Amino acid sequence: MSKPLKSLLVTACALALPALAHGRPVTVTAQLKNYGGDGAYLAAYVTDAKGAYVRTLWVAGGKAKYHKHLSDWSRLSAGDAKRLDGITGASVGAGRTLKVSADLADALIDAGYEIRIDAAAEDMRDSPAEVRVPLSTANAGKPQAGKLYIQSAAVQLK
Repeated sequence: MSKPLKSLLVTACALALPALAHGRPVTVTAQLKNYGGDGAYLAAYVTDAKGAYVRTLWVAGGKAKYHKHLSDWSRLSAGDAKRLDGITGASVGAGRTLKVSADLADALIDAGYEIRIDAAAEDMRDSPAEVRVPLSTANAGKPQAGKLYIQSAAVQLK
């Protein structure tokens, strides 16, 4: 391969790669039920089409000793040393709303990925995969019903 052709190929790849990795802002909104208990611990995370962990978006509830009650998230994300870096906040009270924004790669949209939210509340049952929201343009903005603690959750794509 000639030197000018190699240079052209390298330049073309360098310009194309950022387009492939381009992120899209998403907002996850979860409306909690009035379940009559203490604030809920919630973990919002992304899984691939096979259910494998990809990334943590947010963990509501700052006491790490209770994170084990977010059992699916805790089990799936155990190998992710950065799973809590800058993405934790207070627990969410009954009847309140959790709103989380993040940038996700365009390649995750309409590719079988989903956002899952695990939930737990003190002295109440744990609810792994409390709600599962497909990460797709067809489901964007459509509320998905939760099981125990979450009334509904939706994902907005921008």
